[in-house]
Amino acid sequence: MARQSSLFMNEEPQKILIASDSGITIRSFSDISNAVGDCLGSDGLILAEKDLAPEFFDLHTGLAGELFQKFTNYRIRVAIVLPAPDAYGERFAELAREHTSHNIIRFVRSYDAAKAWLSGDSS
Repeated sequence: MARQSSLFMNEEPQKILIASDSGITIRSFSDISNAVGDCLGSDGLILAEKDLAPEFFDLHTGLAGELFQKFTNYRIRVAIVLPAPDAYGERFAELAREHTSHNIIRFVRSYDAAKAWLSGDSS
């Protein structure tokens, strides 16, 4: 079972999974389904650049789209920590910009921003 980070807000613990601490990586389409299963019952998932296969950043592969669709369908919030989305090309940077305020999948620049959003400390 995936390890959870507990943040406290209004005396209720928040169960936010940090992918690197929980053994979650997205390297293939089947990893997405496994990650969804690991995240059921949690308050969200934090993914970092190192948790994602290079194919994730190539939008032609469909890996990013599949992750977005599955987590959106299950209404599991995901914060993707990516300090420099421009490094992956114009199209990917555009996608990341469009998701800086999305309510389910959000690109953020730091772990602190990810934790704040998932714990409800920012909009």
